Amino acid sequence: MTSGNNGASTPEDDDPFGYLYADGQANGAQPPSGGGYGYPNSVSRVRAVGERRNGQQSQRQTAQYGQPPTVPQQGAYGQPNAHYSAPESFGAGGGPSTGRQPVQGGGGRGRGPNTKGLLIGAVAVVAAVVIGIVVAMANGDDGSDDNKASDQVSSSASASASASPSESADDGGNKAELPKADAKALNLGGSAALASDVQGAQAAGGVYVGNLNQVGNSVTWTVNGIPSDGTYTVFAHYSVPGEDQEMTLTVNGKTFGTKFNLGNFAHAKDGDFAKGWTKTYSWPTLTKGTNTISVSCQDGDKCNVLLDQLYLKAGQVKN
Repeated sequence: MTSGNNGASTPEDDDPFGYLYADGQANGAQPPSGGGYGYPNSVSRVRAVGERRNGQQSQRQTAQYGQPPTVPQQGAYGQPNAHYSAPESFGAGGGPSTGRQPVQGGGGRGRGPNTKGLLIGAVAVVAAVVIGIVVAMANGDDGSDDNKASDQVSSSASASASASPSESADDGGNKAELPKADAKALNLGGSAALASDVQGAQAAGGVYVGNLNQVGNSVTWTVNGIPSDGTYTVFAHYSVPGEDQEMTLTVNGKTFGTKFNLGNFAHAKDGDFAKGWTKTYSWPTLTKGTNTISVSCQDGDKCNVLLDQLYLKAGQVKN
């Protein structure tokens, strides 16, 4: 079977390689020369390599025959290629966009919060708090007697207190020695009298004041050398058996509190004065210099008591 000319060429009759055969050359087939290839006047539906059409504008990147194709020059990393635009980047007129697209994210690695600065600030705050605590502790109460004395509260005119030998409290007074009076140094009133036949008195020689169990009988202590105005604790060492007793305490001519509580804190049996020795206290306000303190038996008092000592401590204390 040989090739022949059946009339006007149709696209499907075109042989793109007809110029390679003798019959094709006889029919006018020629090598491609920039347009279509095959027979003369043939219809070419094939576009040259690199050609792109979009709307009214076309771009062609065709290598010359026998030359290697030109490789588009790449742009810098992260930048769009100036020699190539994707179809979706073309404008409404069909042409490629010539402007560079902005690089998202600033073209570099994002920076997080300044955690180093936050850490330094937190450490500084903690250090300041610790320093404040240390300073407060250094300037606080060191437990000394002088600091405790300043914390004492003045007793009211009606305040009166007593304690059994087992009771104790922090000594808030000044440790400086304050006056103490044994029975022999007290001024006796009424029919009160000194005695020493009951054992257990702490006064020198075991001497105590008895016969106080009558209205009008009393003991009075004139105290010299009070260092300053303020609240003091007056202690009484005494003996009472059986039931509790109470007498009247007078300070500088004025009745202090309600009654001076002389309880049976030793739990001695009735009549056993030798087992009934104990102590009690009250918190009167004294003035600087000389003061008078009296314990007396008044109407309504219970005065079956032996008393051998009166003494003072600064502030409100219990022992």
